[in-house]
Amino acid sequence: MLEILWPAAQYLQIQRSTELITLPLSDGYRVLALLVGMTLLAVISLLRLIETAGGRNFLSALALVAVVALALWLARPLLVAIVNGSLVLFFVVLVALCVVIGVPIAFTFGIATFSYLALTTGLPLSIVVNRIDDGISNLLLLAVPMFVFLGLLLEMTGIARVMVNFLAALIGHVKGGLSYVLLGAMYLVSGISGSKAADMAAVAPILFPEMQRRGSHPGELASLLATSSAMSETIPPSLVLITIGSVTNISIAALFTGGLLPAAVAALALVVVAWFRSRRADTGGGERAPARLVLRSFIIAIPGLTLPFVIRAAVIGGVATATEVSTVGVVYTALLGLIVYRQFDVRRIYPILVDTLSLTGAVMMIIGTATAMAWALTQSGFSQWLVDVMAKVPGGSAGFLAISIVAFIILGSVLEGLPAIVLFGPLLFPVAKAMGVHEVHYAMVVILAMGIGLFAPPFGVGYYGACAIGRVSPDDALWRIWPYTAALVVALIIVAAVPWLSIGFLH
Repeated sequence: MLEILWPAAQYLQIQRSTELITLPLSDGYRVLALLVGMTLLAVISLLRLIETAGGRNFLSALALVAVVALALWLARPLLVAIVNGSLVLFFVVLVALCVVIGVPIAFTFGIATFSYLALTTGLPLSIVVNRIDDGISNLLLLAVPMFVFLGLLLEMTGIARVMVNFLAALIGHVKGGLSYVLLGAMYLVSGISGSKAADMAAVAPILFPEMQRRGSHPGELASLLATSSAMSETIPPSLVLITIGSVTNISIAALFTGGLLPAAVAALALVVVAWFRSRRADTGGGERAPARLVLRSFIIAIPGLTLPFVIRAAVIGGVATATEVSTVGVVYTALLGLIVYRQFDVRRIYPILVDTLSLTGAVMMIIGTATAMAWALTQSGFSQWLVDVMAKVPGGSAGFLAISIVAFIILGSVLEGLPAIVLFGPLLFPVAKAMGVHEVHYAMVVILAMGIGLFAPPFGVGYYGACAIGRVSPDDALWRIWPYTAALVVALIIVAAVPWLSIGFLH
């Protein structure tokens, strides 16, 4: 963060003379937000360092970083001479090293990009800040904080709970029925929440105690929760769909339309595995809910169940954009909480807003630094090399899709999901189009592949998040998740092989 402050100040000086298109104001006022935010991040980072590290550790770390930086600075002539070797050093070795030692992915991308440009080129480092600014300035990204806020609001108003209760009353009595309830709940909740953590947190506490009472192994529950989260990555209005639309200029409405059937195929694959697994485990034994209770829970859930359809219909029908419809969802949810469900704790609004801003800031930081890194890779010639290699893959479009699936499963587990999409989406989507693969179809394939990587052990961050939310040891779920993961891979192959599943309803 200290490294970025001076280039951010330089970028501010450049933009001060530029006037906004819509208002007679200097663009410097807008760019000042970047400098202030980065300064605060640097201060918080330093305070956290002082708080958590002892004097000896602090000095040791400082000395180690100084030695590495000095060695790279002295090696500048060599780094410039080896060209492609420096790309490997900074964008593979350095990124991998930072990931291994636990550096957050946004800062990993920033360190690699700054280091590469400073040591191998003569370009001003203010370009990096310019690219970060460009990456987070897409109008579509205004939907991110609103959908995150919507997901947290759903939990607070109890809407997610009443939908889960209805599904439990409907099919919870059958053997393994609560597994199907969990899958159905994740399908519904993912359609109206922007955060995977919020999705899982809305469902797991409601279902897990009863599922464990019926004999389900805790590791089985965490496995199903993680894989159902991977399944639901393409369900609108997923943040991944909004992000991929913003970085590749694909219609958000088309992505929202195309995401439902691929997720349904993945959900069906998980249902099959859950059915086989429930035959061995004693997960039945629940009493059939009376018809009156099922009807009552359905009537109570109707207002909440309509929300996903309101959001999707508004976007697909052209009534509202993806950015605008998030606000519609927030107002609708607030009204339901206040008038229908009478559950709206005003005291929780402030903590929810803080959580929304924190998650939004983290997402924006990832998008910004990934955009800067993608630009550096493009300028270095790597992107053109990647395009040439991918275009020559044997098997035409089928071979290209197969390579993409393997690549994004690996990238999703190592780089996390969103950064992998932002980094490689702009590079590979033009190749897909050139090879005759529909951009929406390709988006569904890479999102599902990325989701599998994100929630697959041992590297997938999402897997450990699911275990934490379910309060299950990762070791308990490690060997139970693989049948579900295999089912997702089979579903992904079907989605890749049948483009109609992604684009059949676009026309």
